[in-house]
Amino acid sequence: MNSKAKQYFDSLKDKKVAFVGMGVANIPCAKFLAKLGIEVYACDKRDKEYIGSEICSELENLGVHFSLGENYLDILPKMDLVFRSHGILPFQNSWIGECISRGQKVTTEMEVFFKLCPSKIIAVTGSNGKTTTTTLISKMLSKQGYNVYLGGNIGKALMPELETITENDIAVVELSSFQLLTMGNMKNTPDIAVVTNIECTHQDHHISLDEYVDAKRNILIYQNENCKTVLNADCDYSIGNRVYHDMRYDVRGKLSEFSIRHKVENGAYLNDKNEIIYSSNASETFVMNSSEIIIPGRHNIENYCTAITAVWGMVDIKNIVEIAKTFGGVEHRIEFVREYNGVKYYNDSIATSPSRVVSGLRSFNQKIIVIMGGSDKGNDMSEMVPDILNNVKLLVLNGATADKIYDTVVNYQGFNESGLEIIKTDTMENALNIAKDKAACGDIVSLCPACPAFDQFKTFEYRGRKFKELVNGFGE
Repeated sequence: MNSKAKQYFDSLKDKKVAFVGMGVANIPCAKFLAKLGIEVYACDKRDKEYIGSEICSELENLGVHFSLGENYLDILPKMDLVFRSHGILPFQNSWIGECISRGQKVTTEMEVFFKLCPSKIIAVTGSNGKTTTTTLISKMLSKQGYNVYLGGNIGKALMPELETITENDIAVVELSSFQLLTMGNMKNTPDIAVVTNIECTHQDHHISLDEYVDAKRNILIYQNENCKTVLNADCDYSIGNRVYHDMRYDVRGKLSEFSIRHKVENGAYLNDKNEIIYSSNASETFVMNSSEIIIPGRHNIENYCTAITAVWGMVDIKNIVEIAKTFGGVEHRIEFVREYNGVKYYNDSIATSPSRVVSGLRSFNQKIIVIMGGSDKGNDMSEMVPDILNNVKLLVLNGATADKIYDTVVNYQGFNESGLEIIKTDTMENALNIAKDKAACGDIVSLCPACPAFDQFKTFEYRGRKFKELVNGFGE
C-alpha cells in the first residue's frame, strides 16, 4: 500500500465508520476496512436475507456491526465517517445534510479511491456505451502488457485495490452520473477522461437535466494541461438549458475525438469504406476494417473508436485488432445466450432506456422477437417506436411499464401498417415462455427491456441472469 493510502487508513483506526447501503461497492469496502482493524458499521433498510446470508456472516466474522431495518440510520450520529452508496443521492436523502451539519464527513468509495490512487487513471462516463468502452480499454491495455485495475460502475469496488495498486499500474474506471455528482474538485483527476455521449436519461434520480450534465462534466473540468479528454464528435454535449455550453469548452488539456459519421482531426473515425482510421497531426493510420469486430451493432463500432482514441500511443495496432477479433462482448449487452430449436436468444438486459433499445434493435439484419418492460424511470418511450415498427415482428410486454409502452406504440403513426404483433403479460418469465412458443426456426429472441428491472428484480444483472438461466433450461 502506498504511503498516502496507508496514512489515510491508519487515521481511521480510532474512528467509527458506517457504510450506508450494502451493495456491490460498499460490501467489499466494509470487508476491506474491517480487515485493517477499523470499526465498521453496515447500515441498510433491507434485511440480511436480502443482502445475502453468506455475505452478512462473513462481515460479522470480520467484526462488522449491523444496523438494519426501518431505523437503520439511527446510529449515524455516533459515526465519525459515513460512506454512502453511490445510488444514495444527497438531494433525496436529508440524513446526508444532517451528518454534514454535525461535522461528520460523508464520502464514497470512489471519492477515496481517486484521492489516494497512485497510478494513472483512465475514466469513462456517458449515457450509453460506458461499460463496453471501459472493458475494451482495459483489454487493450492488458494485451499490451500493462497491469490493469478495472472497476467502478462496471461492478467492482476499487478502494480495496489501494492495498496493491502501484504507480506503474493503470486504473480503468467506469463512472456513472451518481458517482460523479459529488466528485467535484477532484484531488486526483483522470489522466484520460472519456465521455462517450450525453442523452436525456436518469430524470427520475436527478433534479434536472442540467444537474445530470454537470455531474458528467466533473470527469474533465478539473483536468490540467497534461491530461487528455476524449469526446464524441457526433454528439451534442450542450443539451439541457446549456444551449451555448458544449463540453468541448471545458477541456483543459489535449482534446481527442471519435466519430462513426465523419473524419476527425485527432482521433479514430469510421470512413465510407467501413474502415477505422486514426487521424493525428494531418496524417492518417489504418487500424482495421470494422468487419473484424465480432460483437454486433454499429454502436459497438463506435465503442471501438472510443477505446482506440483513448489508448492511442499506448497500445499497438496489432493488439487492438486482436481484441476486436476475440472479444465476445460484455454480459447483458446483446449477449448471445443459446440457440434452441433453431432460435437464437440474446440477453440485452442492460438496455434500460429507449436509446439503448434502438442500438440493440439495429444490431440484427432481420425482424426479431423482443421481450420488453420493467420499472419506470420516466423516459419518453416514443424515441424507440420507429425502430420497433421497422425491426420487430413480435413485442412481448411485461412488468410495470407494459401499458405505457403499449399505448405509446399503438398510438404511433404507422403502427396499423407495420404488422407488429403485441402481447402483454405480467412477468419476464411468462414473456419468455410466450416468445419461445411463438418463435420459429430462424427467429431471434432478445430481452431488450427499455426499462430498469426494479419491479421484478434487484438489478438489470439479476434480470439478465434469470433470463439466461431460463433459456439455458429449455428442454430439460
